Amino acid sequence: MVSNNSKKSMSFNRLLPNILTVLALCSGLTAIRFALNEKWEEAVIALVIACFLDGIDGLVARILRGATKFGAELDSLSDAVSFGVVPSILVYLWVMNTAGTIGWALSLFYTVCCILRLARFNTMEVDPSVPSWSKNYFTGVPSPAAAGLIILPLIYSFYFEAGVFNNPTIVGFFLIIVSLLMVSRVPTFSLKRSRIPNKLVLPLMLLVALLTVFLVTDTWATLGLLGLMYILSIPFSCISFYNSAKKNID
Repeated sequence: MVSNNSKKSMSFNRLLPNILTVLALCSGLTAIRFALNEKWEEAVIALVIACFLDGIDGLVARILRGATKFGAELDSLSDAVSFGVVPSILVYLWVMNTAGTIGWALSLFYTVCCILRLARFNTMEVDPSVPSWSKNYFTGVPSPAAAGLIILPLIYSFYFEAGVFNNPTIVGFFLIIVSLLMVSRVPTFSLKRSRIPNKLVLPLMLLVALLTVFLVTDTWATLGLLGLMYILSIPFSCISFYNSAKKNID
């Protein structure tokens, strides 16, 4: 029998993932504040922190068995703001405002595609007809990755002195391509349910440590390289997806 006290309280394990989600939302919104003050490096860092927190809140929920329906809804709404609204406003304030109405239209296009992508993801999560093996892949580019991709020109502008990357045509091209990738059927890797062989655990931990060192010592070059590596991974995820589909059909 469940006591009245247990019904009126919630364990910290179930609360912690929601705290991380709210922190991710606050970090994403803080990026706008930095952008309004033209502190672009701080704005990017705030958005990167939001992506990191969004990446670990679900993991923490699964480890602590604190996943709830409320948490899932909160996470989706937070993603819509942090990775749908914030990045488009950031790039608009940075350079797309110089393109006038077209710049604003492209920023809106990105946000709308992100919201549509999240709505599709939420419905597919509860679709029993989706085969279990396909859950190792996202359908389209996930919103946190998309947010990172559209600010790649801004990141590259920190590292390269040439004024190529602050061209509204280049940034507009990124907005269109990334927006379409979000709502596309292109399969991309999902690491949520990936299992790491025991022999690879130590090398992976060393790789994470090395990556952390590079992020601290040469932040913009490392973030730029990570973004480029993600783009290059998309063809491999397509090949892997279709090979898995063929194997399961056979």
